[in-house]
Amino acid sequence: MKKRYLSLMATGAVILSLMLAVVACGGKTTTPKTYTAYPPMTIDQSKTYTATIKTNYGDFAIELFPKEAPLAVNSFVFLAREGFFNNVKFHRVLKGFVIQTGDPTGTGMGGPGYSFADELPTTRDYIGGVVAMANSGPDTNGSQFFITLSNLTGRLQKNYTIFGQVISGADVILKIADVPVKTLNNEASSPTVDVHIISVTITEK
Repeated sequence: MKKRYLSLMATGAVILSLMLAVVACGGKTTTPKTYTAYPPMTIDQSKTYTATIKTNYGDFAIELFPKEAPLAVNSFVFLAREGFFNNVKFHRVLKGFVIQTGDPTGTGMGGPGYSFADELPTTRDYIGGVVAMANSGPDTNGSQFFITLSNLTGRLQKNYTIFGQVISGADVILKIADVPVKTLNNEASSPTVDVHIISVTITEK
């Protein structure tokens, strides 16, 4: 499976490619459960969905956007209810930019076994606390996602599906963003301590 990338537009309109996946520190590589096809559509776009993510650094909550990104939200809800994200590491922490997780192998190259189409943002932008799909090119979304640590409006190209926004636990996000990292593949973003998701609970109203 291809590695995941973020395209970052820096000052002077120079476009850089930053890896959205690096080898996780510590833990063993596992053989995760995978699926042969995108899951059936089970979410109701008229309802409200919230994901509570419990980590070993504390809990935070995400409001999901089923109307704007039904494919991404449906996949995320499916995987969360399957326990797919349990014990998955935050394998990339790029200070001031993003924290990234969702790869059960911890290598930045893992996924659920299927991919789905982009639902690119039109009215939203990558402000702080936005939750978006990581990808390795058009229509290659899987299970990896990132959370922005600052307002990246105008810096980050609109190539990534926005499917949620952090609504509580911002202090936890900042704790994760502050973990020590080492340089791997020429990028200082690989955590040197264990930071992982314990569980994801979906609330539907």
